[in-house]
Amino acid sequence: MNELEIVARLKRLSQPSKGLTLGIGDDCAVFRPRIGEDLLFTTDQMIEGVHFTRAQSASSIGERALARSLSDIAAMGGEPRFCLVALAASDTSWIEAFHRGLLRLAKRTGTALAGGDLARDEKIRCDVMVCGSVPRGKALRRDGARAGDSIFVSGKLGKPWDRRIQPRLALGVALRGLATSCIDLSDGLSLDLHRLCVASNVAAEIDRVPVSTGSTVERALHGGEDYELLFTSSTAALPRGVTRIGRIVRGKPGTIHFQGGLLEPRGYDHFGQHD
Repeated sequence: MNELEIVARLKRLSQPSKGLTLGIGDDCAVFRPRIGEDLLFTTDQMIEGVHFTRAQSASSIGERALARSLSDIAAMGGEPRFCLVALAASDTSWIEAFHRGLLRLAKRTGTALAGGDLARDEKIRCDVMVCGSVPRGKALRRDGARAGDSIFVSGKLGKPWDRRIQPRLALGVALRGLATSCIDLSDGLSLDLHRLCVASNVAAEIDRVPVSTGSTVERALHGGEDYELLFTSSTAALPRGVTRIGRIVRGKPGTIHFQGGLLEPRGYDHFGQHD
């Protein structure tokens, strides 16, 4: 199967999307936004040996590749519209299986595959860009936390890195107008909360950490790959299922206190030290 045949098969598998007036098969996709909405754009890379291994199925890798970017859309309170997928691999059967996994999640979340790029390489690499939308001026951001706000997470932390990601899209939408700030937990609670506090020019105090079954507090604090939402709010009228873990306080921006001491932001950093 050559590149043109692969593209034709993907075009048949993809779903239409409202606003996408031209999709797979041309030099560019054409998307027509609605009046009164802001568009959100995010991109995430997946690299063999860094984010996944050949032992994982191609379909699970495809689903995960899209889910990571959808988690960013969720953190902004957005709804996904379409995605672009750039993929390098050497096996055409693997490429098709990858896209089948990606498209299953795309169908469940209303995300159209609008196009992308294919290349041949022995090392598998992919980059998924997602466009989402949010009512104008309603996007959740990292820089709105204020002293006195409570800190919440959407689920237990420290989950296995290769488990299925469930992007919290519905929760993100529900938090519009309720959350004062929000970020998705991709690199670890300690690092992502530090980032949120720096952006908001505040400090934080953590009382507790909800730990996933079989995990540890250390993993929950620093492990990353949880893809839950971490957010702040000044109201108690929040969606069910979220857990309060602490509060925002005045102090040196980015400082986090936990169990009587300072918590170092030691989540995953691509350019940091790794064992």
